[in-house]
Amino acid sequence: MRAVEPNETQSYMRKEPVVKNFTRYIGLDVHQDLIAVGVCETDGSATSLGTVPNLPDAIARLMRKLGPADKLRVCYEAGPCGFVLYWQLCELGIDCTVVAPSLIPLRPGDRVKTDRRDALKLARCHRNGDLVAVFVPDGAHLALRELVRSREAALRDQRRARNRLRLMLLRYGIKPQEALKRWTAPYMGWVQTVRMATAAEQYSYDDAVAQVMHQTERVAAIEPELEQAVQQAPVELREVIGALQSLVGVKVLTAATVAVEAGDLCRFDKAPELMSYAGLVPSEHSSGGPKGQRRGGISKAGNAHLRRVVVEASWHYSKPCRSDGPVAKRRRGQDPVVVQIAHKAQKRLRKRYVQLTARGMPNARAVTVVARELLGFMWGIAKRVQQQHSEKAAG
Repeated sequence: MRAVEPNETQSYMRKEPVVKNFTRYIGLDVHQDLIAVGVCETDGSATSLGTVPNLPDAIARLMRKLGPADKLRVCYEAGPCGFVLYWQLCELGIDCTVVAPSLIPLRPGDRVKTDRRDALKLARCHRNGDLVAVFVPDGAHLALRELVRSREAALRDQRRARNRLRLMLLRYGIKPQEALKRWTAPYMGWVQTVRMATAAEQYSYDDAVAQVMHQTERVAAIEPELEQAVQQAPVELREVIGALQSLVGVKVLTAATVAVEAGDLCRFDKAPELMSYAGLVPSEHSSGGPKGQRRGGISKAGNAHLRRVVVEASWHYSKPCRSDGPVAKRRRGQDPVVVQIAHKAQKRLRKRYVQLTARGMPNARAVTVVARELLGFMWGIAKRVQQQHSEKAAG
């Protein structure tokens, strides 16, 4: 699609009459430099307005031309451009919705995809109420989420660096003379003493070792910063993170990831909605009544970061759970109702895992079932924290 200059866009927009008696639904297909604009009126008629530069002044001029701020309903897909456009439109007093791309309705027979069509489809779906909004974090949530994801990226890079070094040692058949646990301090000390036959091989090996050391230091440096950021978070967010740690297998990193990735857990009316948001509900393709019901694996149509940490925490219920030691320390000072919910989760989830594996279900599938129920208990704890805040505000 041909990009238009700002002056050309303004002249084009002057041809559009301002409608003050009806609501206008605007779909934006946002890219780094350009934004495709589609408008759908209340009666269902839709029009493409071409593209505008992705600049604050150009966007503000566009919105003024389209009508009064209280008559506009704007939406765009969540993506790499973040929430800058959302915050700008909110400052202008315009209702804006950031929608989940994976939940936008698709037509199987439509094989043509352009920016213009995407903008028009967003405008029409927004008018029809077919779009699902994502959680837009505030400043505190966004800052903590960026730090959580930085740690996740560092762990991923560390794992890749370790795999490269491990495979290089395997290719050359180099092993320690005594049994050493991999990636411990003694093992890394032995790794640095290995010498290759040629200078080129030694350089490649030293580079692989240096990458492992660098990524390890990177992870170690992020974790204290993350704990400090949690302590400096707003009171309600900090209390939710502390309450979630009453659960077995949930420490500060897992609790912080759940809190910032799911956002306000109480925005979900029921626990199954949170489970669906994490993509932990079964997929289904049923037809023809009860006999035609077919269910598959989990949908995975949700927040992958949230799903990963909850499944990791659920592996703790594959072994007998204990309420003493670190778990008792994390529960100390928490609300008795929160501790009661955590204790109930501990008994139920362990029993659930044992029952499923006794039936012959593979361990990984049983843990996934436990993870879905664990999210329900997390939702219940968040509800309790919110209730406490309401009681304090009322008192």
